[in-house]
Amino acid sequence: MGRKTFFVQIKCEIGQTYTVSDALSAMEIASEIYSTAGRFDILAKFHVDNDVDIGLFVNDFLLRLKGVKDSETIIAFKAFH
Repeated sequence: MGRKTFFVQIKCEIGQTYTVSDALSAMEIASEIYSTAGRFDILAKFHVDNDVDIGLFVNDFLLRLKGVKDSETIIAFKAFH
């Protein structure tokens, strides 16, 4: 079975970036988590099986985290080396 890669930029409530990052890390569902500057506070990278609905995944696992205000999902098609 193939895998899909996607990234989620997460906007946190003021002062909640580390709390959200810690909760996301504890869930062990993201392959990488970064703090970022700009409109969003966190960038997380995910790999899921092809049959996983990315929209449901984001809603079920990410948007329900306490301290998450908003998100933007970026689906990746091909990695260039």
